[in-house]
Amino acid sequence: MNKEHVLEHLRAAKSAHIKWVQKAKLLINGLDIKEDSIPVDSTECKFGQWFYSEGQILNALSNNPVECMVKIERLHFNLHDVYMNIFNIYFNKPKEGFFSKLFGKKHTLKDYEIEKAKQYYNNLELISKDLLEEINRLERRLIAVPEERIQQLI
Repeated sequence: MNKEHVLEHLRAAKSAHIKWVQKAKLLINGLDIKEDSIPVDSTECKFGQWFYSEGQILNALSNNPVECMVKIERLHFNLHDVYMNIFNIYFNKPKEGFFSKLFGKKHTLKDYEIEKAKQYYNNLELISKDLLEEINRLERRLIAVPEERIQQLI
């Protein structure tokens, strides 16, 4: 594994995060998004999978203060916490009766629920912006690290 490989994986994780947020936006905008296509758990999304595996190598970089990774983790947790509220609005449906199941009656959201979900999404976007800034900061630090240092970490 070399520096370019590590950078590629970091950028792929960042891209996966952006797609995750876009799916949440599609959900808020009324598109029919599958319940499991936006992971609720911060360790199940692609960014979280990268962060808790290969991303942990970056903790050892001398020019990468531990606070950076701690901040990324905290923002990522916060992001998923906020999304949990959206998830509960859209996917925690009331118990369905026999005829609802038989005829596929869909759970309809009330206007106040949609508004609340939009408020949560606005908060989610702000957290995502901060998270992306931290990821970009991490990427710049990684670019500045000599290739030899990366080889020592692996």
